[in-house]
Amino acid sequence: MDYPAIFLLVSLVVTLIIGLPITWSLGFSCIVSILLDDKLQFLVIAQRIFTGADNFSMLAIPAFILAGNIMSEGGLSKRLVAFADSCVGWISGGISLVSLLACTFFAAISGSSVATTAAIGGLMYPEMTKRGYPKNYAAALQAVGGTLGIIIPPSIVFVIYGNITGTSVSELLMAGVIPGIICGFALCLYAYFKARKENYPKEDNFSFKKFLLSFRSASWALVMPLVILGGIYAGVFTPTESAVVAVAYGLIVCLVIYKEVTLKSSWEIIHSTAVSTANLMMLVITAQMFGWLITYYEIPVIVTEAFLYIADNKYIFLFLVNILLLLFGMFMEVGATNLILAPILAPIAISFGVDPVHFGLIFVFLLALGQATPPFGTTMFVACGISKQPVSTVSKAILPFIAVEWLCGLLFTYMPALSTWLPSMLRG
Repeated sequence: MDYPAIFLLVSLVVTLIIGLPITWSLGFSCIVSILLDDKLQFLVIAQRIFTGADNFSMLAIPAFILAGNIMSEGGLSKRLVAFADSCVGWISGGISLVSLLACTFFAAISGSSVATTAAIGGLMYPEMTKRGYPKNYAAALQAVGGTLGIIIPPSIVFVIYGNITGTSVSELLMAGVIPGIICGFALCLYAYFKARKENYPKEDNFSFKKFLLSFRSASWALVMPLVILGGIYAGVFTPTESAVVAVAYGLIVCLVIYKEVTLKSSWEIIHSTAVSTANLMMLVITAQMFGWLITYYEIPVIVTEAFLYIADNKYIFLFLVNILLLLFGMFMEVGATNLILAPILAPIAISFGVDPVHFGLIFVFLLALGQATPPFGTTMFVACGISKQPVSTVSKAILPFIAVEWLCGLLFTYMPALSTWLPSMLRG
């Protein structure tokens, strides 16, 4: 490996260790590498920035962020919680199932794990503790439920992964549907048996009237993911265009129907979206430049040879990826892991004969798992902030949920049809 390539990696690690933000760490390491390479000029940076930004599908990022913010502020979370309560609140441990089901619904609207944990957790944590659930268990449930936010489409992380690796964004979004539902069901199953074992309280019997009323109130929110995915699947619009459709739909619902978004709050939503988009786009652009240098120095080839030395087939390779991403998730933020490892691991997966859409699902699913994994999971921190519980206490309660999700990850890893069936229908 050439010494500019070595300095590219070393400077990234050093700047991350000293606490420099990931955007500046990536940019600084690229500058150091180019300075040390006689064959490259700084013109390359300008070219890569322009090339990275000049991408139609990138427009989906601010649009999905805006749609998620509109829906978060527009009163959807409380309606989804009420609907989930009418569906499963009467089952043993029903309120914990309500929380997970509400997270599943909200994930299909927001596209963000942190937003899902904050919106649903803010409502459900006080309710769970009021009904006698242990505080650490109630907080852990909100953290793990939030991880579904970047698996079930729309998902900003899928959009970024697709742009970094050249994988079809529309197929990646469709790939998350079945695994997201299966994972949500598995988490509910564990919560149910946990409630039975600990004799947690349940509500009254099922009420069909309550179900109909809550469904009517939440129906506009529940239709949104169907509009997005149905439009993509039917070829009516692209994933980028679907993000704009989501914004228009969200505005109509929250301004005209629910009337919980005002002109004043609209400005606050737009401001928040602009700040989030600016930060995220800077991160994506520097990551694309870093990814180009990674390819230029043939680092994926070197890593591939190392993997081939350890793993002689794709099954062992995929298991090692599961372990690697689980470890990275414990210590790195999801965006950093996505932007650093995706351009390295995706080409290796293809060289092993792994379907790129299938690998994208595995990669993003494990990133989602990392968001709730101690000691530095972002949704776990959000849940700790909501509950005022220490990380050590919440970590103990969250580990069984982490085990369930990781087993789901292994299932999706070795049963590719679960993630490729819907995308194959899209191709066909």
